[in-house]
Amino acid sequence: MGDIKKIIDGSVSYLKYREKYSPVTLYENEVSIDKSEISTPEETTSEMPLKKSASKEESDNPIVRDDNSSYSLIREDWMEAATLDELNEKICGCQKCDLWKTRTNFVFGTGNPNADLVVVGEAPGQEEDKQGKPFVGRAGQLLTKILEAINFKREDVYICNILKSRPPNNRNPLPFEIQQCEPYLIKQLEIIKPKFILALGTFASQTLLQTKEPLGKLRGRFHMYNGIKMMVTYHPAALLRNPHWKKPTWEDVQMLRDEYDKSTK
Repeated sequence: MGDIKKIIDGSVSYLKYREKYSPVTLYENEVSIDKSEISTPEETTSEMPLKKSASKEESDNPIVRDDNSSYSLIREDWMEAATLDELNEKICGCQKCDLWKTRTNFVFGTGNPNADLVVVGEAPGQEEDKQGKPFVGRAGQLLTKILEAINFKREDVYICNILKSRPPNNRNPLPFEIQQCEPYLIKQLEIIKPKFILALGTFASQTLLQTKEPLGKLRGRFHMYNGIKMMVTYHPAALLRNPHWKKPTWEDVQMLRDEYDKSTK
């Protein structure tokens, strides 16, 4: 029963976060995303309808099922964190999904806590799991070069992932794992308050934009994520396997740099 309740509680908390942070539009003159293409976890919780009305105080809180099969309000301790260090301390022992059983280190994120640019990847790999830091393997070295090419140092930006624990054998993240971890990313962004997000790869892009649209159609233009300008491009690991994607990636990050410079004038 404990595992089932954990799944229910986590899924509903994720839905509430999604409700609060879901408005996503394309930048400037682009067409809004078709809602029919947006994937949500609602299908997995369709047997558990939410209350139809709530006070403003209630609407700002995640919800969990009570003994009467309705939903009562709770706030988890990490939600009150005021700094990244405090948030990391509160969530680094997370066991909401089974990835804690196989991880070596919880990979929270590194960089400037007041960064204007946050780089979001998919999940830690083997080297990241060993060191407890994101993007420190071959793909991370390439990311450093990409950032330097547009006049950013790693210490200038903040770097993190959708998942904070490595999936075994670097497999793709599972939907439930994303549900449990994404609220932590949302809280990180809330604390940092960046002006820009650079989403790397399919999972990061589709998760943040709530869409199944392929990466090739998402890149090359700005999106808005909860009021933050967001650029989508290929993951550095993909560039190591497919060098022909380096040119479009270069175009994407140049657009990002140009827009960044305009915002700081």
